[in-house]
Amino acid sequence: MAVFVALPRSINTGKRKVLKDDLLGIARDTGFKDAKTYLASGNLLLWGDHAGGEALERALEEALVTRIGLRTDFMVRSPAQMRAIVEANPFKAEANDHPSHVIVNFLKTPLPDGDEDVLRAAITGPERFAVGPSELYLDFPISMADSLLDREWKKTKRNPVGTTRNWNTVLKLAEMMGA
Repeated sequence: MAVFVALPRSINTGKRKVLKDDLLGIARDTGFKDAKTYLASGNLLLWGDHAGGEALERALEEALVTRIGLRTDFMVRSPAQMRAIVEANPFKAEANDHPSHVIVNFLKTPLPDGDEDVLRAAITGPERFAVGPSELYLDFPISMADSLLDREWKKTKRNPVGTTRNWNTVLKLAEMMGA
């Protein structure tokens, strides 16, 4: 039996409300035998027979539209991918010091060539980031709330499609998956 974590983008913010029962319902709708949610940001752990990857992302996206009429992206990761994400964190010391300010942005696709330089040039504060295979690791040493990074990145028109989780959540999801 395979296990996956499915991370929806931008739900339970503003008017984009998705209930736990809806998430568990789309898990059943896509054929999973067991599923759990973690926190209100839509973290969905799935156990069942599925190949995962882009096919699972599309199936979850379509199931959510069918169930509640909401279209959003899902980023799906396997235990091996989550283990690699945890091991590759370039901000390990920072994660120990301020884990809620170290963020992983799980990307829908790898960052396009040239975007790293454009995004790096847009940073005006103390924030730092590093690029992984399909993730961005971000360190907000002072405060995420006071950061202008999101606004500055949006101005570049290169803001990558993804969904963010803080380091505490990344570790908990990896643990729940047995990664």
